[in-house]
Amino acid sequence: MPLRARQRCHAALTGLAVLTLSLCLAAPATADAPAPRARVADTWTEVGSDRADPLTESQGLASVEVPAGSPNRYTGIGTIPLGLSTRGWNHVGDPDASYDGHYVEPYQRDDGNTKMFRVQAPDGSWSEYVHTLSAGEALNNSWSAVSPDGQWMLAGEWGTMNRLLVFPTPGVNPATSPSANLPQAATVRLDRAVRDVQGCDFLDATTLLCSSDDPEGALFGLTKPLLRIDLSAAPNGTADVTGHVTALRQLPLRSGCSGDFEAEGVDYDRRTGTLRVIVVSPGFCVLTDSKTYRFTRG
Repeated sequence: MPLRARQRCHAALTGLAVLTLSLCLAAPATADAPAPRARVADTWTEVGSDRADPLTESQGLASVEVPAGSPNRYTGIGTIPLGLSTRGWNHVGDPDASYDGHYVEPYQRDDGNTKMFRVQAPDGSWSEYVHTLSAGEALNNSWSAVSPDGQWMLAGEWGTMNRLLVFPTPGVNPATSPSANLPQAATVRLDRAVRDVQGCDFLDATTLLCSSDDPEGALFGLTKPLLRIDLSAAPNGTADVTGHVTALRQLPLRSGCSGDFEAEGVDYDRRTGTLRVIVVSPGFCVLTDSKTYRFTRG
């Protein structure tokens, strides 16, 4: 999320203890708008939901395959280690994991010219990989998505963007080291602009599913869309690829409170074919009915 929106979210969460009945609870928000006709035959149907804790499950999520039996991972304000926050890394985005069990969390800070990816190896050890911003690159570090072959990682900036960034996957790609700058290797150039993407995950080697927190709806005719991005080729770090963007549907916007919802991270678990997306509720209901929604294809 952007620094402005993130600060709003922080203020809402840290001020929960002093919220009173003066905060108006309105009638349930308007039912979800009908999804536009997709340009590809790809339908994701809601099959259930789980409450998302506002402190520890409000930013992102990832399924981890290795070691076997690993629980799903979540990020939120409450999951940032004290040692990181005291060094300025005060926001964590939507994480991902390689199929061999390397878990990657994206971090940002309010100033400077770097962003950071924190990696946990399958043996449980942690390491940090810092990236110095390229010319024109935004400071925000909203999400990470590891390619199916494990060697390349996509990451995204906040705002209205026509690109995604490609990096060697820290801790997996042999070209990376915690002691060296993590370089941008290539770019995914999108055929349509996207706004406020909060998370992406690979469906397969050339297909991404992404959650957008777009509050305006002008780009695709609806707010808070689930996006599909079809790549011209699997990212390999040696050349840019193009991405064809399609809006598949609006994410669920249901709450006992009215106001601004926030679409957050996304995860696709290939073992079950389940897509999960976090949607944070407005106002006081951030405490009570924020959800991780589950979808299946078809």
